[in-house]
Amino acid sequence: MLLIRRVEEEIVARYPKQLMRCPVHLSLGQEAIGVGACHYLRTSDSVFSTHRSHAHYLAKGGNLERMALEIHGKIGGCQDGRGGSMHLNDKSVNVMSIPIVASAIPLAVGAALANKIDGNGNIVVCFFGDAAVEEGVFHESMNFASLMQLPIIFVCENNQFSVDTHIDKRQPPRDLISIGSHYSMVGWQIHDRSVFKIAEKFESIIATAKHNAPNFVVLDTQRSHVHCGVDKEFYFQHDPFQELAFPIKMEEEIKAKITAAFDAAEAAPLPTPEMAKDHVYA
Repeated sequence: MLLIRRVEEEIVARYPKQLMRCPVHLSLGQEAIGVGACHYLRTSDSVFSTHRSHAHYLAKGGNLERMALEIHGKIGGCQDGRGGSMHLNDKSVNVMSIPIVASAIPLAVGAALANKIDGNGNIVVCFFGDAAVEEGVFHESMNFASLMQLPIIFVCENNQFSVDTHIDKRQPPRDLISIGSHYSMVGWQIHDRSVFKIAEKFESIIATAKHNAPNFVVLDTQRSHVHCGVDKEFYFQHDPFQELAFPIKMEEEIKAKITAAFDAAEAAPLPTPEMAKDHVYA
């Protein structure tokens, strides 16, 4: 959690230099979800994320140096600078991020179906925001995952806002967790924002998913910044990070690691025209 928080604070500090080659969507305030949900995952398990992917990528074991290079559009990044912050795709840790709202959900279901067919015992965790449940593809995916009994965990990070529009203005009064029951899916409502409590819950959730039982999880959270960019917003009220204490040595080590990664990314070379056809398959 400390690494994720300090990385995103570094992004906030450096973004005005205009050296980062992409928009950024920050997870400040939501770090506990990514860390808690990914704690018991194996490298072979897959995570599908959104435009707000930094926390999920780092929590899954993603490489800080490659991430810094990627958001600066540089050679050596997760995709040699082609994807940026919203497409943090890294096969080495099985993380894929897709920015369009709800668009990662059917891909995650496809990966879960492949896992079940292969019988490899791997599971899929799919993160999305509360606005994604308003998309048709979310419901089609939930229906299919339930029908096929796939090893997948749908994780709704309910920060209550779609860009700047509150959930009360977008959806009828209801508990989001009730959606899972409509698809005969195991549902988990987590109000506690403690990273330790979230990890404890996910140990059980992951065990359930490994038995080819899809799960739907709703977690209450808040973000401290605007939807896109580094300006602060006013509706951030509860920061679970403030309840934690970290040793000074840990702070210093993480700060030094982040500074080195971002300094190296700023100095690294951009992709060359000769690299334009790399990774093009059709």
